[in-house]
Amino acid sequence: MSSAKSNILEKLTKAVLEGDANLTAQLAKEAIEAGVDAYEAITNGLSDGLMKASELFDKKVYYVPELLLAAQAMYAGLGILRPHLKVERARHSGTVIIGTVEGDIHDIGKNLVKVVLEAAGFHIVDLGKDVPLEEFIQAAIKYNADIVAMSALLTTTMGGMKKVIEELRKRGCNAKVVIGGAPITEGVAEEYGADGYAPDAADALRLITNLIEELKRRERRGS
Repeated sequence: MSSAKSNILEKLTKAVLEGDANLTAQLAKEAIEAGVDAYEAITNGLSDGLMKASELFDKKVYYVPELLLAAQAMYAGLGILRPHLKVERARHSGTVIIGTVEGDIHDIGKNLVKVVLEAAGFHIVDLGKDVPLEEFIQAAIKYNADIVAMSALLTTTMGGMKKVIEELRKRGCNAKVVIGGAPITEGVAEEYGADGYAPDAADALRLITNLIEELKRRERRGS
């Protein structure tokens, strides 16, 4: 990584950490002008800043106001960088239901995944945060979803994912289910009966693209 690029990414991280939305937006523009890849600026700049803010929150150095300012700064930069994302568009578009499970108001990771998936050409139905479990099921059926993507940051809410998966199967919904979030692991995904686990937005894109390709292949064989 060049020193100039590294410097911009470090400044982006610091601006988010300090909750300076105006500076973050300005640095995002500078990153684009300097030829920094937008996805790299998001993941190695904005996201890093927010992760550091979250760590300070966990250590009780930051409190809710500081964390909210950091999130607002990240979104300010995201608004600048998003139109410049150069993600390879999915050859077979599909519909993805996405949301953070009931009882969980953390949606930053979910929003990053949403941005990357939209840039790749998927149709996204964003249910938001603190989504009642039944709403995931109703949306999957209503939109004939290919993928249901659920996020959780709290161990107290992650169990809701299993309930959604079980109910989807009971109702005959064939949507593939992808889960993610801080407490989620491959082992948890397997235990819950999910079709996959993604630790970050890049892995979520690869996983969902592969799952939809698999669905399309099955459709072609069945036709």
